[in-house]
Amino acid sequence: MRVSFNNQQAALMAQQPAHSIIAELEDAVRDGTSAKRVQTLRRVTDLFLNDGDRLNDEQVKVFDDVLCLLIARVETRARAELSKRLAPLDYAPFEVIQYLAWDDDISVAADVLTHSSRLSSEALFAIASTKGQDHLLAISARENLPEAVTDVIITRGGDKVIRRLAKNATARFSQDGYSNIVARAEGDDELIEILGLRIDIPAKLLSELLRRAKEAVRARLLAIAPPAVRDEIQKVLNDIAQEGPAAPRRNYGVAEELVKLMKQLNELDDAAVYKFAEDSKFDEVTVALAVLNDMPIEMIERLMLGHRSDLILIPCRSARLNWPTVETILRKRPLPHPLDDATLEVAQRDYRRLSLETAQRTVRFWQLHNRIEKQPMAVE
Repeated sequence: MRVSFNNQQAALMAQQPAHSIIAELEDAVRDGTSAKRVQTLRRVTDLFLNDGDRLNDEQVKVFDDVLCLLIARVETRARAELSKRLAPLDYAPFEVIQYLAWDDDISVAADVLTHSSRLSSEALFAIASTKGQDHLLAISARENLPEAVTDVIITRGGDKVIRRLAKNATARFSQDGYSNIVARAEGDDELIEILGLRIDIPAKLLSELLRRAKEAVRARLLAIAPPAVRDEIQKVLNDIAQEGPAAPRRNYGVAEELVKLMKQLNELDDAAVYKFAEDSKFDEVTVALAVLNDMPIEMIERLMLGHRSDLILIPCRSARLNWPTVETILRKRPLPHPLDDATLEVAQRDYRRLSLETAQRTVRFWQLHNRIEKQPMAVE
């Protein structure tokens, strides 16, 4: 009996205040001033905050409809205030939250993008795919971001966004997402430091990250890392130290002249690259991939001489190379130990799954990141 009475009482509390302001709402929407609409919006919000956790879905829908009518007709500051008040609520009106999250003004959208549990992964993916850097920054601080959303943020986000995302300990990254965010850390000491402290970074990527880090960054990571992470960092650094100094920078002058001439003559195709790889002419293979993708030779060189085979697949797919050519590149590239059949089988499967669109988008990102890195030098 007591439970039944409380439910009836909650329904009355929800229905009576909502219906008691209908006339006021009609006046505010149709003929009211901006100040009147804001006043009514605050009153409806207060009613919802007082009783919203006791409402059923139908009663919440009443508030949803009322608030949607009002927020479409109030100024930005009032919408931002509503966003701040509703964002923490698990029972916030669904449609209102969507409306606020899609607002072009970040002062309105930020709180719900960062905090509202009423936003689905699909909605976050759509917003991250279309809105600007401020919206991406707000989403990047959100708890438990799924891989699909972090993939988009890594692809579209600027340095500030990427650093905030990397600091988000609850964000989850796909294998491609982690590879791309580590690639972005090239020359970014702050991002290297942030990523180096993540406990979920795969061991191979931690090794790649630390190889790119300056001695000062490595030392700082060892100084500030918690014990478990510090032990892993030290182990990777020990492995790097045992490998000895890096080989001197190669000179690609002759290969570059040949490959560019072939490009001018329309002879730089899959067959030409296959012939280079089959003959172990890896200066020519490196330059060919750089020219076909409009990428700096040194970027392709790092991929060719690196320990990861999967990253090489990206410029190969972007250049429209066939698998036999890619397999020959992987088998014969100059590494201390040749790839085994199992690794090549995985690479072949990954290459079939990698779409031309995804590969070209990743290459464009690498191109853009390289240009951004070089801008300060050009100014000087």
